Amino acid sequence: MHTRSITRFASLLLLLGASMMLGACLPNRIAFDLDPGDGKIESSEVYREPGSRRFGAPKVALIDVDGLISHVAPPGVITPRANTVDSVVARLQKAERDPSVRAVILRVNSPGGTVAGTDTLYDEIRRFRERSNKPVVVSMAEVAASGGYYVSLAADHIVAQPSTVTGSIGVIFQTFNVSDGLAMIGIRARAITSDRNKAIASPFEPAQAEHYEILQSIVDDFYDAFLAKVIERRPEFADADLDTATDGRVFTGTQALKLGLVDELGTLYDAFEAAKRLAQLGPSRLVKYHAEGVRVNSPYAAAPDIRPSAADRRIDISLLKLEQDHFSTGFYYLWRP
Repeated sequence: MHTRSITRFASLLLLLGASMMLGACLPNRIAFDLDPGDGKIESSEVYREPGSRRFGAPKVALIDVDGLISHVAPPGVITPRANTVDSVVARLQKAERDPSVRAVILRVNSPGGTVAGTDTLYDEIRRFRERSNKPVVVSMAEVAASGGYYVSLAADHIVAQPSTVTGSIGVIFQTFNVSDGLAMIGIRARAITSDRNKAIASPFEPAQAEHYEILQSIVDDFYDAFLAKVIERRPEFADADLDTATDGRVFTGTQALKLGLVDELGTLYDAFEAAKRLAQLGPSRLVKYHAEGVRVNSPYAAAPDIRPSAADRRIDISLLKLEQDHFSTGFYYLWRP
């Protein structure tokens, strides 16, 4: 494509994106993958300790848990990308099948996600641990909040950077109501339903207290499940600390360590040492799992499920500057600053 053609195409996409945002409640990020990958997973050595053999030394697998945790793929107009649950589970399966992989590090950089997606990923990590008997260590990056912290609880050991933002233990169900505004311009909506709670919390009709009571009971139920996970996996909490840690606020990594939310402060390499210690390993190699053909220069390289040729030709329009790729109606373990 010539430069002028590419510029015109990008302008058209920007206009399309703006029109969509003005017209409806749609994804805040539109991805055009012009050459999607085929989903194959490769591994690249990103660190080898002095004294470890180039071939035959035990491996610790590094797996990214990045972005919104959901069963739903981030939206793409042409081709959707892999969802986080599928991406992480596929890599855990690869680590389980490889006898040279003796431990796993999950590099968590996520503000959370849907309740169901987060719960599924937590269960899959625990199942991997029980089936394989391979230790799991979490290395927190910039953000490991709400659902990002929930899945971290599945690990044997949690390492946070001092500057990590974590916590936000709680549940959110976002609602809005435009009925008063519509009434001001002479528009009134009425849904024809089978019973009084079918159109629960409809944004187009006057808010009803009994609807919000029902939704609050669901939020409370999910919160109790989250709280139970914290108590189960972090039993060293004192009652007073538990109340502070689980009221929905966020913490730095340093604050989280004082509360007992994490086990230590450190870097990715400290997490590597913790994984080796738990697996009782000597000099080892750190390998990163990534999509086929993606160039990986360090442990911190992004590893999207598309080939480099696709990444080079991918037009990614961020309509809102948010960490998550989409946010639709539902119950979330999610931090939304």
